[in-house]
Amino acid sequence: MAYGKTVIDFIGNTPLVDASHLVAKEGVKLFLKLEGNNPGGSVKDRPAFNMINEALKRGDIKKGGTLVEATSGNTGIALAFIAKLLGVNMVLIMPENSTEERVKTMRAYGSEVILTSSEIGIEGSRDLAFKLRDEKGYALLNQFENNDNWMAHYKTTGPEIWEATNGEITHFVSAMGTTGTIMGVSTFLKEQNKNVTIVGAQPDDNSRIPGIRKWPEEYVPKFFDRSKVDQVIEVTEADAKETTQKLAKEAGVFAGMSSGGSVYCALKVSESIDKGVIVAVICDRGDRYLSSDLFE
Repeated sequence: MAYGKTVIDFIGNTPLVDASHLVAKEGVKLFLKLEGNNPGGSVKDRPAFNMINEALKRGDIKKGGTLVEATSGNTGIALAFIAKLLGVNMVLIMPENSTEERVKTMRAYGSEVILTSSEIGIEGSRDLAFKLRDEKGYALLNQFENNDNWMAHYKTTGPEIWEATNGEITHFVSAMGTTGTIMGVSTFLKEQNKNVTIVGAQPDDNSRIPGIRKWPEEYVPKFFDRSKVDQVIEVTEADAKETTQKLAKEAGVFAGMSSGGSVYCALKVSESIDKGVIVAVICDRGDRYLSSDLFE
């Protein structure tokens, strides 16, 4: 029986499941990377651990110190439990319209949670994080500029996908939020095969999809490199929601709306090819959205 010293030891090595029946097109395979199987329930466990662990190694933060970070949800949950296990205090800032499950989960792990006005969104939360860093001397990971974010996926997610598909992957599809996942996986996969097509899911101008963003220019993550994304597909809130429900009912995959957006784009890709192996990221689990109208 496998065991670890803490739940941190079980971050990564998530399942890759065959969902080709959703495509129903001979010659095209669709696989889903179930990141909700991470201990904290999302893909964000990977960068959260890497950012804190590397900062501790460098001496940027010390055990007993306090970190502050802005989050829309999943990164905050991951930081909350990982920080405590690594001996660091955590202050998390997020918009007040975040789901109740997320806020309560962060507090359950022992983090302080500050809610900002929904009118200023995650951008306002990011601004407050910088302010608290300057005024209170907190350390700031700044996931939107931190190279340890995308490097987590370069070191783990990308290699896992490459190995699980025996190097046969032709298309990788991911929601774009902080863009850490797509940057890290793209960098790794392109090193193995420059012909792998990297596809990013992005909301259209009229849609709000938790976990997927179309950032104002001044807030675009600093490490985002547009040249590493071959195609961007826009998805509506309605399409993301419908696909999320489809995943639950037809694939037994209970996930959040960003995963629905990712798979919607993967299905669009499948329509344009006659042969290929598509891998789409399932970012988190659906249980943290039960207080929303996602499954109504």
